[in-house]
Amino acid sequence: MIRLTWVQPEDLIGHELRQAAEDGRASGPDAEGVREIAARWHAAGGHDAPPRAGASEPGAARLRGLAEELLDELAAVPSPLPEPSDLAGIIAACPSWPGAAPGAAPGAAPGAAPGAAPGAAPGAASRAAVDPARVLGAWQGRAAGCVLGKPVEKIPREGIRQIAEATGNWPIRGWFTAKGLPDEVARRWPWNRRSAVNSLAENIDGIPEDDDLNYPLLALSVLERHGRDFTTDDVARLWLDELPAGRTFTAERVAYRNLLDGVEPPATATRRNPFREWIGALIRADVYGWSNPGDPATAAEHAWRDARLTHTANGIYGAMFVAAMCAASMVATSPEEVVRAGLSVVPERSRLHEAVSLAAADAAREDDFERVVDLLHERHGGLHWVHTVNNAALVAATLIHGRGDFTATIAGAVAGGWDTDSAGATAGSVAGALEGGVPDRWRLRDSLASSLTGYDGVGLATLAARTQEMMGP
Repeated sequence: MIRLTWVQPEDLIGHELRQAAEDGRASGPDAEGVREIAARWHAAGGHDAPPRAGASEPGAARLRGLAEELLDELAAVPSPLPEPSDLAGIIAACPSWPGAAPGAAPGAAPGAAPGAAPGAAPGAASRAAVDPARVLGAWQGRAAGCVLGKPVEKIPREGIRQIAEATGNWPIRGWFTAKGLPDEVARRWPWNRRSAVNSLAENIDGIPEDDDLNYPLLALSVLERHGRDFTTDDVARLWLDELPAGRTFTAERVAYRNLLDGVEPPATATRRNPFREWIGALIRADVYGWSNPGDPATAAEHAWRDARLTHTANGIYGAMFVAAMCAASMVATSPEEVVRAGLSVVPERSRLHEAVSLAAADAAREDDFERVVDLLHERHGGLHWVHTVNNAALVAATLIHGRGDFTATIAGAVAGGWDTDSAGATAGSVAGALEGGVPDRWRLRDSLASSLTGYDGVGLATLAARTQEMMGP
């Protein structure tokens, strides 16, 4: 019997109950109803959400009908938190939302960079004004951070440190390796089995396929095919045309299933989708930032159009946060400037805004990054390891604490022990752009593997040139 991960209703209900606890439904005005749903599930023998696995044993299928019923009941309970998912509501909840100065003349944006497109936001830059080295550095940084984190994905923080220490790589300063790793450590903390074959120092040959790299390719394709006025429906159609279902996970897999069931966006993000605040939308957002240099508002709007296919609330904010940071990274001079730009498009009263603000303050104050990560785990240790809130906070913290050091930045994202390849990729993207490239030790053979049509074997230099073409005139 095939037990597909992330889609069986009996495997989703525990995650939805945990989501209800996180978004206030389990403690708000409708808390009694949520508790009654949980009691019915547990009385029938239903299980809680597993900490890491995506599918239960085949015997759980007997509970499928009840799980479907309860998932729909839970979806009908509104969150009491001030966390909108519509764009107008998000903008209204962001007092520092970036844009043209009040009273600006139509078609002119005071403070815009030389060569900015008419009507662009202050600071927006044209493709001619952006250093191509920054665009290439962003792609290189994303690839390097992703590959560094791949072999230790799903290994907790403690295990990552033990592996690195046992091989003389702590603090992390190079690729992970199995050479010299004691057997007892290898048994205690087994590598990610799918990634260890192509992401250790001894076997890296080019850039292996990963969803953290496939999604930027899809975003580039959306812009190339549909232009800057692309819609959520355009993203959905492209997925169905080009993205293999087996290359999707969590919220993306649920939304893909919903599309095939005839569900229209944005309902694809909410129908039996307990992963709608996890990291999936965040990892899809970089290209929307790179193609809008110095214009975090437009970058965030583009990311919103993409994210609403699969996510809501903080899941959407994570994508907007990263897109705005990536937009700033094309023209900014410091990580602090980049993180501020990211926060400007996140609702001020949201859980994500609070988490990132605290993380950035910790990183600015603490000399020891391990202490910063201790504080992050104290606050967010109850979240799933691929949730948006904890990983976005970690990315902000390592950017601030890394102070422009590319190696320290991606190492901090991976050593944090959550979604190692995703956090590493996003942190690397920003750091690579700020530095206009990556150190030689992190440069990979310029060939990216991908199952997406027309992309297998593509070089990052080619992708960078195509990305620059998507910027404003």
